[in-house]
Amino acid sequence: MTVAGMMKQYQVVGRKAATEENPNPEAYRMIIFSPNAVIAKSKFWYYMHQFRKMKKTTGEILDCVEIREKDTGFVKNFGIWLRYSSRSGTHNMYREFRDVKLTGAVSQLYDEMAGRHRTRPRSIQIIRTGVIANEDLKRANGMQYAKEDVKFPLPHRVTSGKRGQKALSSATFTTVRPTTYFG
Repeated sequence: MTVAGMMKQYQVVGRKAATEENPNPEAYRMIIFSPNAVIAKSKFWYYMHQFRKMKKTTGEILDCVEIREKDTGFVKNFGIWLRYSSRSGTHNMYREFRDVKLTGAVSQLYDEMAGRHRTRPRSIQIIRTGVIANEDLKRANGMQYAKEDVKFPLPHRVTSGKRGQKALSSATFTTVRPTTYFG
């Protein structure tokens, strides 16, 4: 599986194919993060083969829908519990991310695991996700932004070039340096 851009959250429902001895088999539901519905169905069968004696040729997908988050107007803290395979073995891990959507936090997770641990997306299994309150944060990186009085100062501003204008002045060459401090 490759991760190109934002991950999406899918609910996939499947079951073993109906037979004469079992006309109504038990259905299983999974929440899966993947870039598209095709990969979500593929991951569903991968996990079902691990957990139950079921695979794509002996089963059927009943439903596959994308889950969209409703309240994305503010930043939340997300905790993600995961398992990943490295060159030395299998490891369990807990990570915290700040984002407006859970899918954004999961996308950050895949990018960070690739950068810090050289983990491929196929090696990562997300066990559980949850919204974490500011008081319950464990990692220092998330705690620094969870304070009430957090500020983002802009000590040196450079006016960016707009279409049809030069970046800092109207002339290409000038005798004075640009002023970037507006304190």
